[in-house]
Amino acid sequence: MSSDANLNSPDFSRNNGLLPAIAQDADSGKVLMLAWMNAEAYQETLRTGRGVYFSRSRNKLWYKGEESGHVQKVVQLLVDCDRDAILMRVRQQGAACHEGYESCFFSEVTANGLNIIAERLVNPDDVYNK
Repeated sequence: MSSDANLNSPDFSRNNGLLPAIAQDADSGKVLMLAWMNAEAYQETLRTGRGVYFSRSRNKLWYKGEESGHVQKVVQLLVDCDRDAILMRVRQQGAACHEGYESCFFSEVTANGLNIIAERLVNPDDVYNK
């Protein structure tokens, strides 16, 4: 058992303080995305009721939808048995994927490589300030 005394929350003492966080559509069950949370992102998610993650590339908190407006409203938070993975059941407004798709999992692996199996909801250039 981990040395984390708070057994009522994820164990951020593991994985250098970053835990995988899966966003799943609360109604359809479709997996929308996987990102990372640190303890601060987790607390912000609890406080705001919105999906908040830790951006490894920007080294800061990332409020889902802060640029695109495609926010996630959290319906339920679940933690796995080891307390080192988080499942967020959300109601997604707009595309979850920064490529403009409903889900980040829009590519199927085939014998000939990756095949896009979904329709783009929005053009990323139209929603992100680059």
